[in-house]
Amino acid sequence: MSKRYQQAILVSCELPWDDRGELLEEVFRKEIRATLNHFNNLYIFGTAGEGYAVVNSQFKEIVGIFREETNKDDVHPMVGVIGMSTPQIVERVGIAYDIGFRAFQIALPPWERLNDVEYMTYFMDVCSSFPNAKFIHYNLPRAKRVLLGPEYQRLEEAVPNLAGTKNTQSDIRDIVSIATHTSEMQHFWGEFGFPHGCLYDECSILSSYGTLFPTKTKEFFHYGVTGQIEKLFRMQVEYIEVRDAFFRTVEGYDRIDGAFDKMIVRASGVDMPLRLLSPYQYFDGEIFEACLASVKERFPKWLD
Repeated sequence: MSKRYQQAILVSCELPWDDRGELLEEVFRKEIRATLNHFNNLYIFGTAGEGYAVVNSQFKEIVGIFREETNKDDVHPMVGVIGMSTPQIVERVGIAYDIGFRAFQIALPPWERLNDVEYMTYFMDVCSSFPNAKFIHYNLPRAKRVLLGPEYQRLEEAVPNLAGTKNTQSDIRDIVSIATHTSEMQHFWGEFGFPHGCLYDECSILSSYGTLFPTKTKEFFHYGVTGQIEKLFRMQVEYIEVRDAFFRTVEGYDRIDGAFDKMIVRASGVDMPLRLLSPYQYFDGEIFEACLASVKERFPKWLD
């Protein structure tokens, strides 16, 4: 059965801020263009993209720039929306919808864990407000409830434009549960879950490292799409080693996702400041240089 969303490598674009917390527009545009040199499925405003941190005026400005840069043939942009309630989510989706977007990534409201009635109500209310749009559920622990196969089976039957999920789980039991209870939803797995997902159904990659390792990431994806499972799992082992080499210097640091992801973008060649919006702490330039030097020393062939 055909999926509700195309199989793809999905990558995020992070937001560059100056020392006053203002968007550096030209850096942002260059980052989008650099990403489009390698990938045509990209999004903004996940957790790494500080979607939780911006106010509506910033949201509208950034979405407008993103639209200008991605309104091209064979480019599939997505806008992430994070909020505390259904009305907040619907309002922001509406802003991006009016600008021209039709694909959205939404998380559950994180103020309190939603019960069985509430999570169904949330998806039905949000998705039915925009029947011509497609929605991907960002299934993350910060929302205080991680959905598994039985929940997605109910949602697939009830919400026809809930097109897929985005998961960073690497527990094989969670992957099996999600992959085997739905037939139409496209599941995006992180690099460490993608090989296991490929064992059960068509799936896609949520790539945290695609902009840094575009050639290797596309090779990794190709092995999964073409069913070269042995090569896929062998490459996963190396992927883990490369990831560990990059972040070896920051083991034990307590930082939000964007602090790590901005170093990845900067290492890819984009002049990305490492700053995050208040109150979140970021890494300094010295730590970044140590992370990049570690990969250059141990895995130079991974760097394009």
